Amino acid sequence: MASPPDTDIHYLGLMSGTSMDGVDAALVRFGDHHCDVVHTHKQPYPEALRSALRDAAQNPETLTVDRLGSMDHWVADCFSGAAQAVITGSNIDPALIRAIGSHGQTVRHQPHADRPFTLQVGDPNRIAATTGITTVADFRRRDLALGGEGAPLAPAFHQWLFATNNDNRVVLNLGGIANVTVLAEESSATIGFDTGPANTLLDAWINDSQSKAFDDGGKWAKSGEVIQPLLQTMLSDSYFTAEPPKSTGFEHFNLSWIRRVIESCNLPTPPAANDVQATLAELTAQSVADDIRRHAADTSTVMVCGGGVHNEYLLSRLQDKMPQISISSTATFGLDPDCVEAAAFAWLAMQTLQQHPGNLPSVTGASRPAVLGGVFLGTS
Repeated sequence: MASPPDTDIHYLGLMSGTSMDGVDAALVRFGDHHCDVVHTHKQPYPEALRSALRDAAQNPETLTVDRLGSMDHWVADCFSGAAQAVITGSNIDPALIRAIGSHGQTVRHQPHADRPFTLQVGDPNRIAATTGITTVADFRRRDLALGGEGAPLAPAFHQWLFATNNDNRVVLNLGGIANVTVLAEESSATIGFDTGPANTLLDAWINDSQSKAFDDGGKWAKSGEVIQPLLQTMLSDSYFTAEPPKSTGFEHFNLSWIRRVIESCNLPTPPAANDVQATLAELTAQSVADDIRRHAADTSTVMVCGGGVHNEYLLSRLQDKMPQISISSTATFGLDPDCVEAAAFAWLAMQTLQQHPGNLPSVTGASRPAVLGGVFLGTS
């Protein structure tokens, strides 16, 4: 999977995950299994767009073609704005940017449907047209066409950047969904998969209960008590015991899921909202720890990235469940945890243009490695 150094050329990665809160942009220069992040930018979605995206993901039966087309245009303009902001902030000549790698915004991911599909919005034609920079997008569907899950795709980048011959490592991304990349020192086959919810349920519950976008530092969860019967009912969801390769998203783990589980649990009294939040944090910590024990028993190091790295309470619960493992931010290993995913899609764009595979069949279950994505030519 190694890519040759391209030290004079920059790549720009654009990423928005299942939290649906905005666009992460990273301008990156790649070397020999090394990357330098030149500049980053976080562009929040307008609240109306975020609401529309969440509604589309949670209520697909109400999504019209007109609404889908409108969101495709709107998200693309947000992605373009993020790209232009990071270029302006970096003072880099756009001619030095070889390509933009755009993940788009997932609104539906159904790899196990009768006719499997994954759907991202954010028209790459508009990104290429407004920035003038060649844009690589639609990364997931080639893997899906080869029988894979189409996700997660970041493990190939994690392997390229973080793998070592003298340490058993796990890269843990705590985005809307939690996913792990297992980098074993004596194994050539990297594995990775979605363990389940990370921020998506925590954000949904605090938004519904307190009209807040997220639980700052996990303080609200920390104020509550874990409801053990509710936790066990949550953990009984079949996703947690499914074997990888596996992937999931907002279409499965969402506010309606929380309400259904609470109702099915038949608690003697309605639970306090902060106790539910504490239970949701425990669900993430428990499901991640269980999967690391099952699939990466020899791990000594967990490298955390994604928005959940700022949830101090969640990280403390993880550490309590895995006391023998060193848990730290990817910043300790040279890459800001807030831009790992954006950097991954910059790297995937480079892989595509160099005609190198971007997927790992051991992760996604695809029948073979493949060059991913479509290329939309710019003018610069």
